[in-house]
Amino acid sequence: MRDIDLRLGSRLAELRAGRGWSLGELAERSGVSRSTLSRAERAEISPTAAVLNRLCAVYGRTMSQLLSEVEAEPAPVVRAADQTVWEDRAAGFVRRSVSPPHAGLRGELVEGRLAHGADLAYDRPPVPGLEQHLWVLEGEVEVTAADVTHALGTGDCLRLRVWGPTRFRCVGGDPARYVLAVVLP
Repeated sequence: MRDIDLRLGSRLAELRAGRGWSLGELAERSGVSRSTLSRAERAEISPTAAVLNRLCAVYGRTMSQLLSEVEAEPAPVVRAADQTVWEDRAAGFVRRSVSPPHAGLRGELVEGRLAHGADLAYDRPPVPGLEQHLWVLEGEVEVTAADVTHALGTGDCLRLRVWGPTRFRCVGGDPARYVLAVVLP
């Protein structure tokens, strides 16, 4: 098991315990099975992007905030080799936290990579009203929010506020790479 999965599992258990919730209560609040929550907290599995998104929504954090909480002391500069990379292999998604983590800041940059055919669906934003700017560096991405689908190609940028479900799909023949600027409301 990777060290980040161990730290993430421990942090998820701390967040739940800090609220005095049982696994069953968290399962009800998040819509994630008790078994999956237990296995993630014990670092027996690395949670998927969809599971982390649901947990972030319950805890009122962005995914970058949660992942930064399991990193070492924040620094003003984070070298490329030291940036946290997290994978959802089943979904074909790789996420790199580009910005130096800092709990007091509202904005962050994330690099996303989607394998050909990858399809990520989130049933809710981690924080309602979250502002996102998605800039496609390579490939083609379809982003659906508020029942509107935006087809984006290399160089295109989409700005949106996220209130409900979203979906990110890699379309076209090649993988896609993008920068996501995330700003808390």
